[in-house]
Amino acid sequence: MARRKRRSRGGGSTGTIIATVCLALLSVAILGGYAWLRYRASANVAVDQASLCPVDGPKSETAILLDVTDPISDTTALDLRNQFQKIVADIPIGGAIDIYALTEKEGELIQTFHGCNPGSGANVDEWTSNPRLAQARWEKGFEKPLQEIAGKLNAGEAGKQSPIMAGIQKINLEVFASAASGMPKHLYIASDMIEHTDAFSNYRDGASYQKFQQSPARDKFRTSLDGVMIKILAFQRPNMKFSMEELANFWAQWIKSNNGYFDGFVRLEGIR
Repeated sequence: MARRKRRSRGGGSTGTIIATVCLALLSVAILGGYAWLRYRASANVAVDQASLCPVDGPKSETAILLDVTDPISDTTALDLRNQFQKIVADIPIGGAIDIYALTEKEGELIQTFHGCNPGSGANVDEWTSNPRLAQARWEKGFEKPLQEIAGKLNAGEAGKQSPIMAGIQKINLEVFASAASGMPKHLYIASDMIEHTDAFSNYRDGASYQKFQQSPARDKFRTSLDGVMIKILAFQRPNMKFSMEELANFWAQWIKSNNGYFDGFVRLEGIR
């Protein structure tokens, strides 16, 4: 009686093993890709729709005080516009910017902008975000409003007073006092820097810091500028009884006496 030949199962077993291994590798690849996308997506910060600031708070704070209580020349306005655009360009993603206009009333400011840099379409991950929507959000909520402000920097009207110290005090209390500890804080002041109030006036008392210390303004406008970097963009006025250097020194002393960091006094071009 002839023996039946038994079929070898080796080929079938090998194919099954290979298929199983390939399926396992595919599953690992899918899980790895999913985990990678989840990780990339976690880097996308949720933002407030109104301000475009991170919901857990801005990463830095920049404030600009614009003194439009007196008109400025077209040349000065152009220089200021260039400086303004540099400031805006340096705002990091997630950083806040607040812009205020000084008025002739002590401590009464007009806030013209509050928001954060959400990042443009070039700053987002196309795997986890929509660059086109991100670009549109950045343009509408950040770039265009600031461009409009830059175009109106010379629209000043003469005022009876110029309470710069009161304006700085107000910004410090509204913006910087509530900022997280260690957060970068910058204040830019665009002004002729001629303080003029009943408590103290550079027109009346000159740029003497000693006279200021003897005036009611010393205590009235005292404010704690801890951790705030302050840079002055100064308009030049003609026929003053003190020099711009003396005025710069006056403000450097005032900033340092209030625990702020004096970051420079830039004389803008033009005079009026």
